[in-house]
Parts: sequence; C-alpha cells; structure tokens
Amino acid sequence: MSTLIVIPARYKSSRYPGKPLASLTGAGGRAMSLIERSWRAAMAVKGVDAVTVATDDERIAVAARGFGADVTMTAESCANGTERCVDALRVRGEEPDVVVNLQGDAPLTPPWFVEALIAAMADGPAVATPVLRCDAQTYTNFVEDRRAGRVGGTTAVFGADMSALYFSKEVIPYLPKPPAPGESVPVFHHVGLYAYTPEALRAYAAAIPGPLEGLEGLEQLRFLENGIPIRCVEVDGRGRVFWELNNPEDIPRIEAALRAEGLD
Repeated sequence: MSTLIVIPARYKSSRYPGKPLASLTGAGGRAMSLIERSWRAAMAVKGVDAVTVATDDERIAVAARGFGADVTMTAESCANGTERCVDALRVRGEEPDVVVNLQGDAPLTPPWFVEALIAAMADGPAVATPVLRCDAQTYTNFVEDRRAGRVGGTTAVFGADMSALYFSKEVIPYLPKPPAPGESVPVFHHVGLYAYTPEALRAYAAAIPGPLEGLEGLEQLRFLENGIPIRCVEVDGRGRVFWELNNPEDIPRIEAALRAEGLD
C-alpha cells in the first residue's frame, strides 16, 4: 500500500501557543524542537513513501525546511489535524492508499506503533488508531492531571471486535480503586496517531461536527458521531514510555523519557 505520513502542526494553540517550536533536550544534551523530534519519529517508520509537515504558519515551515523536512502549506481554516490531512491531500494532488496522521506533539511515538497501524489497514478498515494499555505510572499521571485541572492524555474504550466505543479526555473507564504497582490496568491510552483511507478523509470533511466533538475537543469523535467506525489497534510499548506534549508541564516528562531511552 502506498503510504503518506502527514504531521499536522499549528502555531496558534489555545493551550500552548507556539508548541511545535518548543525545545526538548535529549540524552546527549542536544536540544531539538518538538516538530523536528516528531518528524524524526516519522522518518524512522519503515515502508512509507513520503513524510510531510502540514502547517499554515511560516515560522513552522521555515524551521521544518531547515532540518530537511518536506512541507505542505495548508489552509489556516483547518480546525484540527484530520482536517489538515484532508487539505494536505488537496494541495499535493495525491491519492495514496493510506494517509497516516502523526500528530506533531508526539515525539515519543515508536516506529512500530505506526507500522502496526499501517499493517492493520490492509484488513480493510476506513480509519484505525492505536491504543496502549496504561501502566500504573501512566494511569497516575492521568489522574493527577485531571485533579490539577489539566488535560493530559486521552483514553479510549472499545468493544470485543476492537471497534471504538468512545474517546475521552476524562480517565475512562472508572476504576473503583487505584491499581497496585505491576498490576494490569484496564485503562487504555489513546495514542495520537491515525490512519485513514482518502475516502474516509473526504467523508470526514463532508460531515457535520457533533456535540461530543465540541465538548471533548477530540477530532476523532466526528467519525463516531457520523457512523464511521474506527478500528482500535492495541500496540505494545516494549517498555518505552509514551506521552504527548499537551502542556508546558509535559516537557520534563518527555525529556526524562528521552534520557531514559538514551535518545539524543
């Protein structure tokens, strides 16, 4: 299957303006922008035909071209990363078999997460996204963020056939007591990564945003609210910490993970 990875990146974030250009220092003391680290994560994926940074901001475009990335300039009106993927296809005039949306705030995305997602698309889903079972520490981070009034990661619940039932910025499902260290946690972290067919992207663009998408601020809920199923693909962290950069408070967490993994 021909595959295009799109890395949507916008400067005007309500929670963290200028986030794609935020600096992250790796294990060797080298500082790189968030968008460069996300691009490097995408470039490590096998079997991909092209990788592009999709943005409407010249500052991000200049930075991305500076470290060698292909850049697709998209409309400022794109409300989220999925809409930016739609516009990137329009601008590029391409029709790949699979479009992967690797969000520009996920520099810790291992290549095997993306490879598993692309492999799952061969079975025929219109949309697929990875989920990662939380360990006790990640679950604790989620709960602490919510108690502090911060939006941390997103959680997902799905049926026996792995079809998504719901995604939320709340920690779902409810656990009656905190998990013990080493205990299996029945909470799944939604990894900020999607694969779509071009037809699914066009259907998304034509669909009307629903109330749940507006309340949660989660773009993928537009698919569910309009009857388009999403296949969840469980991935294995293989001991690697996964965390997105949602708030300035996430920078130390991500830098600690880079040091622990020995990633420059």
